[in-house]
Amino acid sequence: MRNAAPGHPNTAFSHIRSVLPLCSRLFGVGVLRMALITGVTANSPACRAGLRVGERLHTISGRPIQDILDYRFYSYEAALPISVADAGGALRTVVVRKGPGEDPGLAFDSELMDTQRSCVNQCLFCFVDQLPPGLRRGLYFKDDDFRLSFLLGQYVTLTNLTPADIGRILEMRISPLYISVHATSHALRERLLGHPEAGRCLSLMRRLADGGIAMHAQAVVCPGINDGEALAGTLDDLLSIFPAVQSISVVPVGLTRWREGLCPLRPFEGAEAAGIVSLVESLAARQRARHGMGVVYAADEFYLLSGRAPPGEESYDGYPQLDNGVGLLTSFEASFREALPPASTRRPAPFTVATGVAAAPFLSRLLAALANRVPALRYAVEAIPNRLFGDTVTVAGLLCGQDLIDALRGRVVGDRVLIPATMLRFEGDIFLDDLTPGDVSRAIGASVIPVPVDGGCFIESVMNSVVNM
Repeated sequence: MRNAAPGHPNTAFSHIRSVLPLCSRLFGVGVLRMALITGVTANSPACRAGLRVGERLHTISGRPIQDILDYRFYSYEAALPISVADAGGALRTVVVRKGPGEDPGLAFDSELMDTQRSCVNQCLFCFVDQLPPGLRRGLYFKDDDFRLSFLLGQYVTLTNLTPADIGRILEMRISPLYISVHATSHALRERLLGHPEAGRCLSLMRRLADGGIAMHAQAVVCPGINDGEALAGTLDDLLSIFPAVQSISVVPVGLTRWREGLCPLRPFEGAEAAGIVSLVESLAARQRARHGMGVVYAADEFYLLSGRAPPGEESYDGYPQLDNGVGLLTSFEASFREALPPASTRRPAPFTVATGVAAAPFLSRLLAALANRVPALRYAVEAIPNRLFGDTVTVAGLLCGQDLIDALRGRVVGDRVLIPATMLRFEGDIFLDDLTPGDVSRAIGASVIPVPVDGGCFIESVMNSVVNM
């Protein structure tokens, strides 16, 4: 964990991210207190102390355990008095002896060991409010949980933090946090988030910075509302908290066709997107001259909208906001160019690439470069329109299985269709509309092959199926 003092117990957090690999499992799962022990690792410290499956964790060293953060933080020490309750509620305490920082060896009925916290805002641009009916239930849950911000890199607004939460973050050094800022003006942020406490964000971030908490920030920008001078002021305010604020992403608002009754918003036009890119690049150049890194970055979508090429890898400082759509195109192309094979007479099996409207020209350009090395390459790139969410949604990650079926039936080149793995949920088994890759395969008469969003993996998937000459 970054910004942790050497030897501080918060080093026990170093492997929590691996404990919570599947965000989708957390929706509506968990208990508020006394998490159920569902596993005790053989020969672990907990096993040697006699802890048993079916008991519920009550306290560690006298501290009530609310969630996985408490469990890891308070289980760091070598000798741990652990209190558990049996099925009837009777308590007993055992002493677990182990190495400092060693995992006691317990597994629980939910990875978070608690219920997920929901959002208390009424954001003007909330994407969940724009979802169509009939999707799976979990997609409609509005999460805003600072613990998942730390554990999984999810963005939170901080509006639902209590004084106890803030004290806990500072005491445990829960860092880094990922914060949706959008605007630092009190009045504007309150308007954007629809919450009377939203305006305290900047002062709270400064308090967290003073306490040694690292932060990554994002601003989702709406044309005519928090762009222009408002955005410039927001970025200046956030840059004033560097180095505690380690990176800032500027992202265009996402709009679907399901906005009836919601605040009137519109997408960015090309010239406006170019203005955003110019502002961000100017501030990044200033930061780079002062501090050796850009800190603020425009999302790839702004470059696509503006018609400007994204910058090279050196401009992304190790891609701190890659999961937020910042630098994906540059990272993908860099790994693609590195993996390009030498000139070859190989004859890969024909294939179709199915992607979002925004990325289709980009992938077409890269595949043309591969075809220069492998002349026998036979393929098609299909830009799939998003019929469920509407034409304003052009990213591949929000395409549904039915979108693929509608666009590809009778149009597939070869018998395999490569799709970005981001079209599927984390487990890789279903699209947003609950169709599976197998469902789509049967409907279009070709194998659907999810590919990680990495240029090298993409070339490997293209080349690994070869037909006989």
